[in-house]
Amino acid sequence: MKPTIVIEYCPKCNWMLRAAYMAQELLTTFTDDVYGVTLQPSETSGKYNISVNENVIFDRKEQGRFPEIKELKQLVRDVVAPEKGLGHSDRGQ
Repeated sequence: MKPTIVIEYCPKCNWMLRAAYMAQELLTTFTDDVYGVTLQPSETSGKYNISVNENVIFDRKEQGRFPEIKELKQLVRDVVAPEKGLGHSDRGQ
């Protein structure tokens, strides 16, 4: 079964649009590699986590910031399709 990405966001912080944008970018890049991307409103204020199959790959509170799209695509790629090239979003390009 293909991996599922979950973006858990704080709705009180109005981060749904940011989560939706990131989901769109991930679905566009990883169409054939993932089962889907789920947007999950968090009950915890200030939470913005991104996980693949329940393994957190980015935690906003831990990092002190949101991920850049390029960085997020690299993190997801490293888990779901390590052999996949990301073109201009790849490291060193």
